[in-house]
Amino acid sequence: MRSFQEEFRSYNWSHVRESIYDKTAKDVERSLENPRRTMEDFKALVSPAALPYLEHMAHISQNLTQKRFGKTIQMYIPLYLSNECTNICTYCGFSLDNKVRRKTLSESEILQEVKVIKSLGYDHVLLVTGEANQTVHLEYFKKVLEIIRPYFSQISMEIQPMDQPEYEQLIASGASSILVYQETYHEEDYKKHHPKGKKSNFGYRLETPDRAGKAGIHKIGLGVLIGLEDWRTDSFFTALHLRYLERTYWQTRYSLSFPRLRPFSGGLSPKVEMSDKELVQLICAYRLLDEEVEISLSTRESEKFRNNVIGLGITSISAGSKTNPGGYAVAPESLEQFEISDERSPAEIAQVIRSRGYEPVWKDWDKIFQI
Repeated sequence: MRSFQEEFRSYNWSHVRESIYDKTAKDVERSLENPRRTMEDFKALVSPAALPYLEHMAHISQNLTQKRFGKTIQMYIPLYLSNECTNICTYCGFSLDNKVRRKTLSESEILQEVKVIKSLGYDHVLLVTGEANQTVHLEYFKKVLEIIRPYFSQISMEIQPMDQPEYEQLIASGASSILVYQETYHEEDYKKHHPKGKKSNFGYRLETPDRAGKAGIHKIGLGVLIGLEDWRTDSFFTALHLRYLERTYWQTRYSLSFPRLRPFSGGLSPKVEMSDKELVQLICAYRLLDEEVEISLSTRESEKFRNNVIGLGITSISAGSKTNPGGYAVAPESLEQFEISDERSPAEIAQVIRSRGYEPVWKDWDKIFQI
């Protein structure tokens, strides 16, 4: 089987984009009727031609999600360990050229953060750092996992891309999920947004999910940053990547996220705006393509939007998030990676979920039951 790098390079961005925007109402109707949807169907479902069919898409998406996941929404929270970073990224508050005070949490500080997070009810935590190999490296991550493993049933990590042997060590230390976002699949624009640092290597980042899959990780998270490029085309390549990984590492679970570009001090304005209606369209299109994939929604989105999309296809949601190291207990005023929009507490979000007829789930699985 050819690698995803080879499959990716068999496509032309401009041709894919034109194909999406050329889709018609008849293409959308055929896609909605097709029980086994293809990548061509996905193009139609994310095209402008699909917007008049959004209510129909939402109905199908809701049924497919309940069929696979029931009426449950998993709760998770990010724990930012460090804002140190050696990359320059045009859209990120942690970028090397953003002159702010840097902080990496110590062992005692991590335990203070964990204490607050546990008091909120969480049993699933997402560890997040900037990319600074001299500070937040493999040995640091292994120590962090050793410290927090007794407190959480599920530990996800959104850190710098690593090699397969390093992922194998993280898995042995307690990591259950690896999230790595390509940011954009438009290679030329990717280079513009990542001019310096290891992250500037487009191909290495593109192959990161393969390395995690070969290491045997339980779950891999994919996504792009909505606003850097045409979201419809970027979403097509995300879906293409997902399908490749599902074929290749079939024992691994997968999740999708679609963060919209949010401001930070001196940050980048979106090149492409995505409306709330279009984000609902994308959520439904992903669900109609893939009944098994988990779909996550963060506190980047507004209260009103998050309230209204419960039941339309998402399976996990964050609440009470802080996007700065030490934000829960140690250093609440330190630099945030980006501004959050929904500042409600986890208890408030859980109540909203219940009011929609769904059950908030604080604990997803235990390693003892992993096959």
